[in-house]
Amino acid sequence: MRPLQAERVLIIGAGIAGMAAAIALRRTGAAVDLIDIEPRRTVTGAGLTITGPTLRALRQLGVYDEVAARGYIGEGIRVCAVDGTHLRDIPTPMPVRARVAGSGGIGRPVLYAILSARVLAGGVRPRFGLSVTGFTQDAAGVDVTFSDATTGRYTLVVGADGIYSRTRRQLLPGAPQPQYTGQSVWRMFVPRPPDVERRHYFLGGQVKAGWTPVSATAMYLFVVERTPRRLRAPHELPGALAGLLEPYGGHLRTFRESIREDSEIAFRPLESLRLPGPWHRGRVILVGDAAHPTTPQLASGAGIAVEDALVLAEELALNATVPAALGAFSARHEQRCRFVVERSIEIGRLEQEQAPPQMQTAVVERALARLMEPL
Repeated sequence: MRPLQAERVLIIGAGIAGMAAAIALRRTGAAVDLIDIEPRRTVTGAGLTITGPTLRALRQLGVYDEVAARGYIGEGIRVCAVDGTHLRDIPTPMPVRARVAGSGGIGRPVLYAILSARVLAGGVRPRFGLSVTGFTQDAAGVDVTFSDATTGRYTLVVGADGIYSRTRRQLLPGAPQPQYTGQSVWRMFVPRPPDVERRHYFLGGQVKAGWTPVSATAMYLFVVERTPRRLRAPHELPGALAGLLEPYGGHLRTFRESIREDSEIAFRPLESLRLPGPWHRGRVILVGDAAHPTTPQLASGAGIAVEDALVLAEELALNATVPAALGAFSARHEQRCRFVVERSIEIGRLEQEQAPPQMQTAVVERALARLMEPL
């Protein structure tokens, strides 16, 4: 593998994809600048469900032990009927050589803290409140102008600035825009009962509901609802969520009864887009949600973002030039990311059609088996 000490990389966006890229590229010796348009670190959302393949990627990134210690790791997904009756379990075994559990969860702020500490330990000092106003490329590098009127020259620019990526608009002016999928998701933290050992789905009702443990004492409740696109005022959320959960039994009944007017509930419409490839031009590449934003049905958005970082770092070390490495990245990883986006949209469509639970879970099971394959 070739050393990358001569490479100077700009990463735009300090979310999961951007921080993972900073960690992976610093390990290869590249000099890394990491910027984010937000004036300070902001973390939105309640928790993250983590699949076995995502846990494998986090191990390769070097943070699996911290995720296991501060989050939750386990096995399998339990599928229940609306009244709480146990229908079946979906197994989630990973190959022994992966040395990871088959399922997990973690609070989003906790994962951000773990990744941020690794970024800083690698010598990268993120700059917040800074964006790119423009860039031009030549055969040897990329000249970048920043919002504070400073400039820089880089051998590689990585756009990791999320679903509404400004880098994508600058790089690919005619690219499609995110579209509403027809579903919105609700999330809130709830206490983890002692008998809850795994992720749960409740299928067969008007909404898909369930939970994911994120620590020894906490989990996050989720509800995926088919609805016209709308935004809800914070004061509307508790009553509306309680109403959606009214038909559900088991622990969901207890959680519904615990909702109060001041309960912290996250609500957002689900959006996605299919971006034609390749996701790079010259020496600028898009990763994470900037390239392949996906809905949460397969719980793999964070995972493929971390994989982006790992594959990019490996290909930069293996190939003689940056353009060659980006081409190798596309050939190796784009189709896998597209698979996650397509299967997530398919599962969402089945949910909206209220397809039989066995039809929904069959797609999940087949997709997770495919994602267990090596990168």
